[in-house]
Amino acid sequence: MTETPINTYAARDRSLDMTDDSVGMDYLVTRRARFVTVYLPLVIIMFLLLFPFYWMTLTALKPNEELLDMKTKNPFWVWEPTLSHINNVLFETDYPLWMWNTMMVSIVATIISLIASVLAAYAITRIRYSGAAWVGGAIFLAYLVPPSILFIPLSTIVFQYGLFDTPFALILTYPTILIPFSTWLLMGYFKTIPYELEECALIDGASRIQILTQIILPLSIPGLISAGIFAFTLCWNEFIYALTFISTTSNKTVPVAMLSEFVDGDIYRWGALMAGALFGSVPVAIIYMFFVNHYVSAMTGAVKE
Repeated sequence: MTETPINTYAARDRSLDMTDDSVGMDYLVTRRARFVTVYLPLVIIMFLLLFPFYWMTLTALKPNEELLDMKTKNPFWVWEPTLSHINNVLFETDYPLWMWNTMMVSIVATIISLIASVLAAYAITRIRYSGAAWVGGAIFLAYLVPPSILFIPLSTIVFQYGLFDTPFALILTYPTILIPFSTWLLMGYFKTIPYELEECALIDGASRIQILTQIILPLSIPGLISAGIFAFTLCWNEFIYALTFISTTSNKTVPVAMLSEFVDGDIYRWGALMAGALFGSVPVAIIYMFFVNHYVSAMTGAVKE
């Protein structure tokens, strides 16, 4: 039984495709090449990312004798773990209150910044008027101003309004460093949404508020999550404003309280410091773990026409 010309051509095409695929993926076929190009870089990256958490955990569990004895004890392992540092941080200080202050300030400041950033980004990118591009550039340039320069005039405003040593001092000043970058990030995301969707809605009689709330925002959830994670992380780790505007121990946030309460002159209580830093990094790590897919999608892609 002879093969038909069609079957012969199909078989030849399949063989050529297999040859092309094998040549194109040849650098990943061998186990050694796959180890060098894939697994080794992943191991190095994971080590660099996870080693700080390992070191914080190790230091938090070490007794003071092992922390000071670096010659006879292995610095990368704990031989007699103790919970005294963790007990000191959680139950002998106001650490739970500091965590509450940090959480409250970060959440409220993030919500305020997102609302202002959404309105600003939508007005710049979707409402056509002269000078919109210059306004967007000016907003981004405002993000480049160092906080170490801004806190001097802001401190005068905080004193005049009677907000010194209150959480409102941080809630109202943090958006000055959050809104510019969040607006710039959302501007880039809003530009990827097809404008034809808004034109159809305008023809049907929808208002700008309806378009923003019912079309733009549902399609921009990854971008909103990305901006929210950035704003929340920046608020959580902010130090200069919290150090300048808060003086009472019960009103402090975690970064400032840890430095002021567990550093006595030139003596650093490393066990308690690392225990507090470890617990302080857990909420941010949990947020990234749950929303990492949305964060990546906002950085790499958006709505396609």
